[in-house]
Amino acid sequence: MAHPGLSSLFEYLSDELVGFRRDIHAHPEVGHTEYRTTQRVAERLTRAGLEPQLLPGTGLTCDIGEPGRRTIALRADLDALPLPEETGLPFASTTEGICHACGHDVHTTALLGAGLVLAELEASGRLPGRVRLIFQPAEEVNPGGALTVIANGGLDDVERAYALHCDPARDVGVIGVRGGPITSASDSIVVRLDGPGGHTSRPHVTGDLVFALAQVVTQVPAILSRRLDPRAGIAMVWGRIRAGGAPNAIPRFGEIAGTFRCLDTAVWARAGSLITDAVHEVVAPYGVRAEVTHTRGVPPTVNDADAVLLVEEAVQAELGEGSVVLAEQSLGGEDFGWMLEKVPGAMMRLGTRTPGGRTYDLHQGDLVVDERAITIGARVLTAIALTDLGKSRGT
Repeated sequence: MAHPGLSSLFEYLSDELVGFRRDIHAHPEVGHTEYRTTQRVAERLTRAGLEPQLLPGTGLTCDIGEPGRRTIALRADLDALPLPEETGLPFASTTEGICHACGHDVHTTALLGAGLVLAELEASGRLPGRVRLIFQPAEEVNPGGALTVIANGGLDDVERAYALHCDPARDVGVIGVRGGPITSASDSIVVRLDGPGGHTSRPHVTGDLVFALAQVVTQVPAILSRRLDPRAGIAMVWGRIRAGGAPNAIPRFGEIAGTFRCLDTAVWARAGSLITDAVHEVVAPYGVRAEVTHTRGVPPTVNDADAVLLVEEAVQAELGEGSVVLAEQSLGGEDFGWMLEKVPGAMMRLGTRTPGGRTYDLHQGDLVVDERAITIGARVLTAIALTDLGKSRGT
């Protein structure tokens, strides 16, 4: 369903939104420290006549519309990454070692823009329900800020929730979406081995700890590939290994650390015990002791089929034919998955690449986005809210 005049409502806001995004881009804050960002958002919403509710620490929610009406949520994340910026932009980060390398400044500003327009529509009696804006802290850390939002009633009375995420591999004006898992569970795995140590000339009288570590590195992922359904999109990759110092000494301890990722919620739920059992089985013949620390990260972000159809309808009506494409699944983690375990909804990919321009990567200090994506994201979120709330309950 098209919403006539929606794009015109954003014309006077576009320059303000670009300026707002540049301001928070220049002042990035990492998870659970987004005090300035939270304040800036709250101040602008208050000036629009709204009543934002601060979450403990950082982040906020803000309802538009009266209680008792159908309620949907729109969510954005506030935090930056502990990376130095390398863009050379005039509004580059002024905080050493921190930058918005994942596009959360775009998400925040797009949601702010949607909220300002939705507030206008509510004031003129054209909002057919209630919208909860969720400006979530700490998406990039564990435990993520989505759990804070949920614990403080952020999803109470919400029927559906929607979010978008920058996609620097898609042209600006293109929205990617898919049903089912769109991002992965992401867990941290640390394995520590301890042994008696010894001389490399006599491995048979001690526990060859480095050799045992090597077996864990290669065999545990192989075991998982045979013990877990391969259709679950499993990936176990080690990122750090530490052991020893002298080339002729078998060390007494060593450690490896990595991540376990999975697109299937049921498989994710039982993988932890299997990883621990596999590590102990692998090292058993080598005379060393193993300690496995498995830290749950985030669940898969699983898009609801009906919500995806609604997103496709709303985006195509707002942006035109060809604006919706099938998004690839990602093994990256996204704590919006916690919210979609509570209520149905969908996450979308917001194209940020200038057509014909360079393809950047997320979580890199040189990330540059086409700033037209800010208003497009705001229009998309607004159109989705209006489309969802415009439908009768239960359809």
